[in-house]
Amino acid sequence: MLKRIVQLFIIVAGGMIGFIYIPNLMDLVNTANIGWLDSPIVGLIGGAILLFLLLFWVVDYIVGFIHWVEDSLVKTPAADLFFGSVGLIIGLVVAYLITIPIQGINFVLVSEVLPLFVTIFLGYIGFQVGFKRRDEFLNMMTLPKKDRKKATDELDERDDKEAAIQPKSKLLDTSVIIDGRIADICETNFLEGTIVIPQFVLNELQHIADSSDALKRNRGRRGLDVLNRIQKDMPGVQVEFYEGDFEDIPEVDSKLVKLAKVLNGIVVTNDFNLNKVCEFQNVPVLNINDLANAVKPVVIPGEELTVQVIKDGKEHNQGVAYLDDGTMIVVEEGKNYIGKTIEVLITSVLQTSAGRMIFAKPKLLEKAL
Repeated sequence: MLKRIVQLFIIVAGGMIGFIYIPNLMDLVNTANIGWLDSPIVGLIGGAILLFLLLFWVVDYIVGFIHWVEDSLVKTPAADLFFGSVGLIIGLVVAYLITIPIQGINFVLVSEVLPLFVTIFLGYIGFQVGFKRRDEFLNMMTLPKKDRKKATDELDERDDKEAAIQPKSKLLDTSVIIDGRIADICETNFLEGTIVIPQFVLNELQHIADSSDALKRNRGRRGLDVLNRIQKDMPGVQVEFYEGDFEDIPEVDSKLVKLAKVLNGIVVTNDFNLNKVCEFQNVPVLNINDLANAVKPVVIPGEELTVQVIKDGKEHNQGVAYLDDGTMIVVEEGKNYIGKTIEVLITSVLQTSAGRMIFAKPKLLEKAL
């Protein structure tokens, strides 16, 4: 039905154009000896047929466009249509008032072309203002002044609370990705918020993975595998890639600190030096080593442990042993017990962001004293 209406409109429009202009065209080409060609009826029929044949192939496109406009208008809320239409009408009225003096100027470009652009521009602006500010107009129409102020204050307060509750983004550095424990932490859902992987960190990982040194190459590939595990095997973790870069800053760690300030995010690392830089610049930082130390079994001075002395220490007559979680135990006077399993007595515990170190002495020496 709509297609027939469009075709009828084209025929009527062509007939009107032919009725008005074709006789004049015939006069220009000097067809006075053929009188029937100057007839307006011939122009009407010829114009209708000619325009119909010229636009026959675009009828389906016109119908499709009308259907699209119809569907868009049907799906649009009534309030949006109403305030958009009101804004459009106001914009057209203002455009009409502005173009009245312009049309009196005796210059074709100004008097005829400029009013068209002014009308289109102000009509568009009026529609956009009415459409996008509809909520404010509704509040002005439905709420008293005090209630509007109260509603606005409550809305601002709610937005502030939501912004405060919203977890901050976590920016991963190269060291914590290569370390791999971040994937286990994400899997346990202890790390809230979006995981952000900056492009410059990914580039550094790829550079390490392409290194000619076998150790560096394996570390880089491990880091890429960790990222793939977080992105593909953990659907509950939201991972985003930051494409930007700070070309004026050469070092990756400095770029990461700068990005944390820009995004108001938190740096996640196990690099002791980066941890100190973040603290100095008042950038929030989560150190994986701090977390690991916090959940390690607690040992206190005076407690007894059974350990195996593995090697000698840096100082004279020291031996070194390790707990199951990798914590190093420095055994005073333990050099003579290398390769043996002995009981030791904890003397002190040193815990920093770089790790935890336990100092002990053989229990046999304590008994001897």
